[in-house]
Amino acid sequence: MACFIVPGTEAIVTTIVTGVVKKKEKEAEGKTSTETAPLNENGKVRFSTKLGWLNNMLWGGSALLAFEHVWHGEVIPTFPFLTAVKNGEVADMLGEMSTAGVAMALLVTAVWGGMLVVSSVIEKRSAESKEAES
Repeated sequence: MACFIVPGTEAIVTTIVTGVVKKKEKEAEGKTSTETAPLNENGKVRFSTKLGWLNNMLWGGSALLAFEHVWHGEVIPTFPFLTAVKNGEVADMLGEMSTAGVAMALLVTAVWGGMLVVSSVIEKRSAESKEAES
């Protein structure tokens, strides 16, 4: 019914946080350019880039879920936009959001956490191989 709203809300929050983190990274480096490289001076992936991965996963998943709900007629183009609200099934909708929506948002965030672990391992191996070459 409306489970896509939970990961969509998380996507909005992480987009704002990503902007703040990018701004702080630029200030720390003293750069005024609008774009920063995905890697910092140590050759590690910037945290803002890693947050971008989470943003992409959340926005993409939310858009796909919203499309699926439109496809099945659960989201309509007229107010109140959700058939559950129109039919008086608000309790069921909130139940789905609190179970399925939260579970999906947590799963996407957990997968992103796994990506961070893998990225960290790759960065450490790269640093160790550079030290071995020196």
